[in-house]
Amino acid sequence: MLEALLVSNIVLWILVVVLAAVVLALVRQIGVLHERVAPAGALMTRSGPVVGEIAPRFQLVDWSGRAVTIGGRSEDRKSTLLLFVSPTCPLCKTMLSIVDSVLQRERDWLRLILASDGVRADHEKFVDAFELAERSYVLSTELGVSYQVPKLPYAVLIDRDGILRARGLVNTREHVESLFEAMERGIASVQDFIRKQEASRQVA
Repeated sequence: MLEALLVSNIVLWILVVVLAAVVLALVRQIGVLHERVAPAGALMTRSGPVVGEIAPRFQLVDWSGRAVTIGGRSEDRKSTLLLFVSPTCPLCKTMLSIVDSVLQRERDWLRLILASDGVRADHEKFVDAFELAERSYVLSTELGVSYQVPKLPYAVLIDRDGILRARGLVNTREHVESLFEAMERGIASVQDFIRKQEASRQVA
């Protein structure tokens, strides 16, 4: 009886050691994969205004009748995050809370404008549900056409001097923050930065 218990304990310890070795190997492999997988930034389409050039200027009126200027030199010296959304886009509703969180941290240099298009009546429930009446929420077909918005949610970052700094599809907080990273680095997008790095490695 005692001998059987001793053998079972030895077998159990062997299994524990083997399991620990497997876990360590998996952790190492995850680390290797993490290094190989490039960070996913906002996906920028090729059509539409060119990053680095002056953004189109629009004089619009928001949901509550306030005048809103998009593009051009900002009077308050803040950059503009323009987020295209829609009442029929489930992901857009998630992004609203995400950009609110981002804005809490970046409000010293950034302002948010929400944009959509269509008939005002189609947006009533959406505006009420997410309390957008007190925010800059504009309806403009021309705005979306100008930026060649392919899918939603889509974000555009314009600096305080009216220069288009970054744009692309945004599905996560990381996508939104990648626009800020692109502006800081002076690149069109995170993808372009990664491609340039890979090209330089190949040349070297």
